[in-house]
Amino acid sequence: MNNALTELLKIKQCPATFVLAVNDTLNVLNGKWKLPIIVSLHFGKKRFKTFERDIPKIPPSMLSKELRDLDANGVVSRKVYDTIHVMIEYELTESGKSLDKVLEVMIECWL
Repeated sequence: MNNALTELLKIKQCPATFVLAVNDTLNVLNGKWKLPIIVSLHFGKKRFKTFERDIPKIPPSMLSKELRDLDANGVVSRKVYDTIHVMIEYELTESGKSLDKVLEVMIECWL
C-alpha cells in the first residue's frame, strides 16, 4: 500500500485528525472567489484578463490576492514568460487537479 493511502486510512480512523484535515483543506479554499478561480482553471491555463472574463465582478486586487494565496498553498502554479511583454499564466497543480472530484460531487448534489 502506498504511503498516501496509508496516511489517508490513518486520518479516517481518528475523528479528531479527520476534522483537522478537513479544516485545513477548508482554510486553503476559504473565500468567495477561490472556488470560482479553481473552476475556471479546470478548463485550462489562464492569464489574468481571462479570469476577469470568466469570473464577472471579481475585483482585480482580490483576484491577485486569491491567486497569490492559491499559489502559496500549492493549488495553483504561476509561470512567468520573459517575452517582449511579460506574460503570466496560471494553471492547477496536481493538488489543484485533485479537487476535480470534489467539484463534480458538488455540482451533482446541487444541480
